[in-house]
This record gives sequence, structure tokens and C-alpha cells, in this order.
Amino acid sequence: MGTKYTEYKQLNLTRIGNEVLDFWNNERIFEKSLENRSEHTPYIFYEGPPSANGMPGIHHVMARAIKDIFCRYKTLKGYFVERKAGWDTHGLPIEIAVEKTLGITKEDIGKKISVDDYNKACRSEVMKYKDRWDELTLKIGYWVDLEHPYITFENTYIETCWHLLSELYKKGLLYKGYMIQPYSPAAGTGLSTHELNQPGSYRNVKDNTVVAQFKVRKDTGHALIPTLFGNDKTEVFILAWTTTPWTLPSNTALAVGKSIDYVLVNTFNPYTYEPIKVVVGKPLLHKYFPEKNAEMPMDEYVPGQKVIPYEILTEFTGEKLAGLRYEQLLPYAQPETGDAFMVITGDFVTTEDGTGIVHIAPSFGADDFKVAKQNGIGALTLVDKTGRFTAEMGEFAGRFVKSEYAADDDPMKGENVDIDIIVKLKKENRAFKTEKYEHSYPHCWRTDKPILYYPLDSWFIRTTALKDRMIELNKTINWKPESTGTGRFGNWLENLVDWNLSRSRYWGTPLPIWVSEDRSEEICIGSIAQLKEEIEKSIKAGFMTTNPFAGFEPGNNSDANYNSFDLHRPYVDDIFLVSPTGKKMIRETDLIDVWFDSGAVPYAQFHYPFEKNEGHPEYFPADLIAEGVDQTRGWFYTLHAIATLAFDSVAFKNVISNGLVLDKAGNKMSKKLGNSIDPFETLAKYGPDATRWYMITNSQPWDNLKFDLDGIAEVQRKFFGTLYNTYNFFALYANIDGFRFAEAEIPFAERPEIDRWIQSELNSLIKNVDEAYADYEPTRAGRLITDFVNEHLSNWYVRLSRRRFWKGEYTNDKISAYQTLYLCLEVIAKLGSPIAPFFMDRLFIDLNEVSGRDNSQSVHLTDFPVADESKIDKQLEERMQLAQQVSSMVLSLRKKTNLRVRQPLQKILIPVAGEHIREQLDKVSGLILSEVNVKELEYLNESAGFLVKKIKPNFKTLGPRYGKLMKEIAAAVGAFSQADITRIESEGEYKLVIGSETVEMLLSDVEIITEDIPGWVVANQGTLTVALDITVTEVLWQEGIARELVNRIQNIRKDRGFEVTDKITLEMQKNEQVEAAIVHFNTYICSETLAESFKVSDKITGEAETLELTDEISVSIKVGKV
Repeated sequence: MGTKYTEYKQLNLTRIGNEVLDFWNNERIFEKSLENRSEHTPYIFYEGPPSANGMPGIHHVMARAIKDIFCRYKTLKGYFVERKAGWDTHGLPIEIAVEKTLGITKEDIGKKISVDDYNKACRSEVMKYKDRWDELTLKIGYWVDLEHPYITFENTYIETCWHLLSELYKKGLLYKGYMIQPYSPAAGTGLSTHELNQPGSYRNVKDNTVVAQFKVRKDTGHALIPTLFGNDKTEVFILAWTTTPWTLPSNTALAVGKSIDYVLVNTFNPYTYEPIKVVVGKPLLHKYFPEKNAEMPMDEYVPGQKVIPYEILTEFTGEKLAGLRYEQLLPYAQPETGDAFMVITGDFVTTEDGTGIVHIAPSFGADDFKVAKQNGIGALTLVDKTGRFTAEMGEFAGRFVKSEYAADDDPMKGENVDIDIIVKLKKENRAFKTEKYEHSYPHCWRTDKPILYYPLDSWFIRTTALKDRMIELNKTINWKPESTGTGRFGNWLENLVDWNLSRSRYWGTPLPIWVSEDRSEEICIGSIAQLKEEIEKSIKAGFMTTNPFAGFEPGNNSDANYNSFDLHRPYVDDIFLVSPTGKKMIRETDLIDVWFDSGAVPYAQFHYPFEKNEGHPEYFPADLIAEGVDQTRGWFYTLHAIATLAFDSVAFKNVISNGLVLDKAGNKMSKKLGNSIDPFETLAKYGPDATRWYMITNSQPWDNLKFDLDGIAEVQRKFFGTLYNTYNFFALYANIDGFRFAEAEIPFAERPEIDRWIQSELNSLIKNVDEAYADYEPTRAGRLITDFVNEHLSNWYVRLSRRRFWKGEYTNDKISAYQTLYLCLEVIAKLGSPIAPFFMDRLFIDLNEVSGRDNSQSVHLTDFPVADESKIDKQLEERMQLAQQVSSMVLSLRKKTNLRVRQPLQKILIPVAGEHIREQLDKVSGLILSEVNVKELEYLNESAGFLVKKIKPNFKTLGPRYGKLMKEIAAAVGAFSQADITRIESEGEYKLVIGSETVEMLLSDVEIITEDIPGWVVANQGTLTVALDITVTEVLWQEGIARELVNRIQNIRKDRGFEVTDKITLEMQKNEQVEAAIVHFNTYICSETLAESFKVSDKITGEAETLELTDEISVSIKVGKV
């Protein structure tokens, strides 16, 4: 235990961070924080696994700080908070990075590189930046077990995933289906709908659109044929609009709305000028045919003119159009099965845009697929899985349907197959209108390339079966913010579709399902032990020769046992099983969605059920998870889905959905824009505590943060600088007086009122900060601490008590001041430690090493402070708040009139309406007068008439409620008497009767100002009014000069490095301007500056300093050290 408090010459938060980190590592403080609570109630936290094949960004500092705050807080509150690090190691991010590094595509795997070698490259890639992630984690003080992380590619983790899938399989929640699914040609795999809903996946694009003309066949005998064709030979077309012209070759039907009205229009094609008849939805008629054009005679049309005449021939409902047949638009291939090229009805058809008629390509749209199936319509899939047109597509064969799929895509070249298809349609009199159209289109969340909707054979999780239960359970979760749970997440659940589990890739968790070749039998494997047994059966049946798991010992969970095999492809693909009837079973080659891996975190990180609780998971559900808002339909969803499906439970009780970290202008950060912030550079410059405190207190975690480095600098200066200076002030004088908190605590009742006040505020702070943390509101907690330190502790308590520290003997009053300030600093260290773990630990240790008040080695090993309700005095807090408010108002009046604070003034007048406020002000009048340097405080009766007030209505608040009466209200308010104004100020409300209507006004509905009077200035703040006498008498002026002189001499002492106890001598050159002030206030000047003598000479010998006391007065003075 030290004898002196450490004193610092400058604040260096980066150095403090590094030194405290070394201390934590050397003394195993994190481990001790767990050991101390190991027998206590657990608080369950799940770490969302990042992928270590990319560098961490500044937003990861935010995300990890938020998680760390609540784990530290709950530890201080006595909970056992285990937190296990984790790494997300499967999926597209890894595979795409490897393919880029190796210069290959998915199609090359198994040809240019073996699956085995490819997966080895992936295994190496996943931990590429692990060291940098670990470094950042340590530097920002995020306490999490990095030594024993869960890793999703490990066999133990995969085994738990298999177990969960087998449980879902047993419940009938896994099935295989042929459906239209989001598909990424660039990644070569299908995607789930939650992947498609990652932030940024939908982007506005400008596509070439076309209204295509589908020629009606006259030879079908349909009932509507006579109406459509009549007696002339004009061709009849049905108009259908599409934003994806590349799907037109795969068209096999047109859908109309059964009850929608359609019209037959006689007109001319705008490109070929040929006469045509077209069918279009009646509500959309004038989108294509301006009303004025109907007045033009059809026989006066000249081919090529821009204004095209038209006439409506007849109208009918969509029901009448059903069954009508048309010629294939682009006849490159015909469906092998089913009917085709017919008008059908669909309930999804609307007249919001397009033509009211939908072109149906069953292979490329879920609605199309569904309605085609219902009507026996066949499908054409003329695009392969690489995104190219198939060989049947004639001149378009081999071309990408989206130019972005080409490796050498250049947007400037404009090589767009849609344009070429449109040109072909124009030439063949099959295009009615074409234009650029901006709309939202989904993109792959990992490749940034457009997706296609494509027919896929996939395995699905039947999430819709428990949709209602998922919605019900979601309502029990505490979402921060609540709007995310009810809005973004809640809406997602309301529109839930089954989860596409299959991925046609190589690096990931294999789907543990084996099926017979005729698909009549299948098995879902749920453990390695089960797989080992099934292989033994297969060996006996002759389908396998050896068992790759022969050396595996079920029940032995050692690393050696589980590292003796690899569950990834290609090894698992070489395993063949035998069905109960003796058929050979082959594994379904799919991998599972990587989001299932992360959704399995609650169980797989503990190798459940093989190591932790074979019944219900022990560490489940989580008390808290926290990740970015982009995880709402990602990790948050998959956690919730698996927990509901497998355990009929929530996966987490509380969730913080972090907002985005943007640049200071509100733009998304990116390397391309050059506006990204390097977290390592930021931490090196500003330190982890200032960075964390800024990010947490600047805005709520769920709001987007406009990240500004200047903001960190301000936090560094205003909050940490203030707290640092407060500690240094304490340490300086405590060391002089030898204060070590060895004395018995001064009884609370015997302490001065200012000590009792700051302790009341401190205990209120403990209570409020505790409530904020408990409610997952770190921003409120940080701001409360900041306000206490800046406004109450430094700006008020220390400033008003400073003379108690450096003047007089070591009395009970001085001991009380030391004990009070020590206690405040100690409590602030504990309250602030979850947000600023390094600085607060340094502060706690610096205090505790001398006092030895706490047996704890670190603030993070202490208990969270408990508020002492008996010390909370709301009356005292109220009057001190009044003192601060009045002082602030007087100081602002001084600034307004350019009267220096050191210039004493004579009087303050405060009108008071009630006895309570007068009594409260009376008790702090001495403080106020001392703070603002005024001699007297006098109270005025509201009815005295000394101050004249004016009132006017607040149009912003009254207008929305009484708009039509505002003129009359303004006149009535303008006629208020002084008594009326006093009444609304004291009662807070006032009722006006305007005509037959009663207007209820609150104090916030009016603006009250007090007029200045000669020799006085007046300020208003809420119901409080202060008048300041600004007349400066000769005596007041002299005292002001003396105070200015004291200030300048104290600055000289500081600049010369004098100790606070050093005595000095003063000699000033004679100056008639200040001579009277020096004579009258000589004793005061000497007392304040510790001067043993102060003489005035005609001329100073030796070195003197010129001091500017005011803009007009300077003096020459010599300061000597005794």
C-alpha cells in the first residue's frame, strides 16, 4: 500500500490503456472476475461470431463495447458472466475470398483444384486476420475468452448442428421441395429469404423495360375471338410489361385479374407503324394512350408521327380473357410437359403499374411458378446456373442475362442482352413501348451481384409450421429498441416463408441426410456415434470397405478423439449407408445455410447435448445478445427460429440491435469512398476509453452514429480531462495533508451542507445509473455520469470547496471534504468502469493503493455501488439546483453586460411567488452570492410591481390545437395583466374562453419576458426571474481590481512551479490608478497569495512583470519566493 497518491503531469489515455491492459494480463484480472462469481447466479451471454477473414472496422469497436458494458455491469452486480469468443468460419465470404486468391470460379472446383485442396485453402483463409481481431478485442477492453473460442468448422460444432437437424427431421420439419428460390449465379448457390433481406441487398437499378405484344391466335374457337377480331384482318395483341426482358423467351402464359376491366384498343405500333389492336387494363389505358389522342381521326395517321391516334372498341373483364391462346413470343424452345401460351387468371395481378396483364415465366418467379402449376402450364428454363442463356437460345446462346455476371464486365460498354432482345421485338412488331425504369432489385449479400429467381431442388425447414409460435414468443423478448422487435423483426415473422437450407457449395456444414437412389428411403444422422454405427451396417452390406470413424470413441470428447476425422466434403461424400431394406444410400450433396451454423451458437459452442446437459441446454436461453441491425433478419432470426422449432423457447431474453456507424456527414463508410476510419489508429491516438465513451454517449446504440474524430477529442478533453483534473486536485492536496482515509468517517449529519448535497446527488446518481444499465440504456448511464462529473462534482462541489482543501488546519471540515471527494471519485470509478474500463481501473487503483479501503485488486473485482436512500435529500438537491440555476443566470447577465466575474456587484433581486422557493433560496443565498460575486440577495413580492413582465402566445404549440382561434387567443394573451402572468407562472396553466370554446393553456404555450429597468438587467428561465444591479461603485471597483491582481499573482506562482505552500514577497511599482485598491485590500491580497509582505515602490529594482488587470490598467510587479 502506497503512502502518496500518484500525481500526473498530463493526461495520456492511450498510455493508461496499455498499462492497465498489461496489469490485467499479468494479474489475470478477467479470469479472477470469473472465479470470484463462479458459484453465483449465471448471466447468459452469447457472442455473435464474426468472420476472421476480413479486417475489423470501427463499427466492431462499437458493437464489442456494447456487449462488454453489460457483461462487466452484470459481473459487478454479482452475476457469473461467462463469455466465449467465437469464429464464423463457413460460407460464401470464405469461399469467395479463396476463389479470388486462387483465381478460380466455382466451376473450376473438382477440375482445376480438388475439393479437398479447395477446402484446405478455405480452412487456412478463415483465420487470416484472427491476430488482428484478437488485438482489437484486447485493446478495446472487450473481455471474452479468446483462449477457448467456439469455431464453426470444428467437428464438435458440426456434430451439434447435425443433432439439431435430426431433431427437426424427427418432428417432420425438414423436407425437400422443387421451388423457385433466390439464386446467386455469381456465388453458384441458392440463398434463403433472410439472406436476401440483409441491409443493402435491395438496390435501386435502372433497367431496360418493354411492353411486349403477344399475338392472339384466331384459330382457337375461343368465345372472345369474334369480339376481338371482328370483320377486319388487323392483328390483335395482348400487352404485357416486364422489367426483365431476358425472361421473355421463357414465357409460357399471361395472367389477368379475374375482375379487372380490360379494353380493346384500335391503334398503330409506334415502331413499325402497322395498324394493330391491343388489349390493356382499363385503369392503365391513359398511361399508354393520352386522352387527347382519341380525338384524332384514325385515317389521318401518318406513319412516323409521334402522336398516335387510338379508339376504344370494346371492354370486358379478365374472366372473359381466360383460356385465350396466343403465339409464342420468342420461339426458341417449347415446354416438354404441360400446356402453354394461354391466358390464365391470377389473384396477384394488379393495375398499380404495367398493363394489368402479367407475363408468366414459371422458372423465374415464385408467383409465376405457383399460378402455372395451378393451371397445368409448363415451364421453360432457358438460363443455366451460371446466368447464361442455354444452347437453344440461338443468337443469344451463351450470353449472360445480367452483364454483371461476366468476370470482365464493364458497365461503360453497355453490353446488355435485354437491349438486344428489345431490338429484336421492335423489328418483329412485338414491342409496343420501351423505356428505362428505376426500381429496387435484390443482390447477393456477399458477391454484390444481382440474383435470379430460379427453380431449385432444395431442402427446407418448415418454419411456417410454427410461425404463430415464433410471433408469440417474440412478444416476450425485450427488444432495444422496441420498434425493431415489433417492426422490422415482427413484420418479417408475419410474412415468413420456409427456410431454404440447401447450399450448392463446398466449404460448410454438410447436410446429414442420406437417401436411397430411388428416393424411397432416407435417414438424417444426428451424431458421430450414429454415423459410425450406420457405416458398420453399410460395410456388412458391401457398400463400404472401411469405417473412417473406426478409431472414434463415443463419449470421449477430447480434442484428439474429435480431430481424428473430418466431417467436411469431400470425405463425407465418400460415405455410403444402407437403408433398412438394404438399398444403397448416398448423401445429399448440399451444405446447409451458414446462418444455421450461427443460429446454433447457444448449443454448438458447448457441444450440446454431448458435453453439456443431455436434456435441456444449460446455458439457454441467453439473457443478452447484441449485434448490428443487419442481423435482425440474419443471426437474430436464425437463433429465434431454431430455438422455437427445437425447444419451443426464445433463444434470448434481451437484444440490443445496434445502428450503423456512419461518417460524420451521415454517409456509409467504405474504402471506395475513402471515408472509413481505421480502428487501430483511432485507439492509438485517443485511447480506448475516450473512443468507447464517445460512441456510447453520443447517441443511443440503436441509432445510427455519425462518427467524428473531433467528438472523441471533445470527450477526451471535457469528460476525461475534467475527471483527471479533479483527481489530480484531490491527490495534490491529500498528499500535502497526508490524507489516507485513515480517520473514522465524519458522521453524515455533521458534515457541511455542500458535502451532504454532493453525497445526495451521488446516491441519486448510483440509483439512476443502476436503473439505466439494468434497462440496457448505456447512453443514459454515460450521460448521467458525465453530467455529474462536469456539472456537480467539478464545476460546483470542487470549485466551491477548494478553499477547504488548501486553507487552514487539518480539521474535521477539511477531513470531511477529503472523504467526500474521495468517495465521489471511488463511486465514479465503479459506475463508469463498464464503459471506460481502463481509466476507471486506473482511478480506482490510484485511490485504493493509498487508502486500502477495498480488498479488491481491480475495480472490476468490486461490487456495484448500492444507493444509500437515507442520504438522498431531494429538498437539498432542489435548492442546490436553484443555486446553480440562479448563478448561471447571473453569470450570463454579467457576460451580456461585459462585467467580469471578479468585479463585485451589489445586489440581486429575485421575485418569489411562494414561501417554499423563498426558503429554499434563503438556505443557499450565501453560496449564490459567493459564486457570482455579489453582495446582497433580495426577494421581491410578485405584486411589488418593480419588474414588468410581457407575455405572448407560443404559436408553435398552440397553433396545431387552436389554429382557427389563434388571432383571438393572441389578442387575449396580449391583454393579460401582471396578475394574470403571475397566475400562469405559479399554477402552470390558464383557461381562456374564446366565444363558446374553452382554450386550455399551459406555461409552455406562452413566452414570458421581463423588461430591463434603468441600472438593472433581467433574465428569465422557466418560472425563475433574476434582476442584477449593474451599478459599480468606487468601493466595488477597488475590490474588483484587488481580485484581478490576486488572480494574476496566482498565475505567476503556477507558471514558476511554486508549491502551494510556498510563501512569497510582493513589490509593485507605484500606480495611481490602483493605489487606493492596494491600500484598502492589502490584507486580502497577501492572504490569498501567501505573501508575507507587499510594498509599493516608486521604482522596482531587478526583474519585474507587467500584469494587465483590465483593458485600460496594467501594473508592474515583482514576485519573490521566501
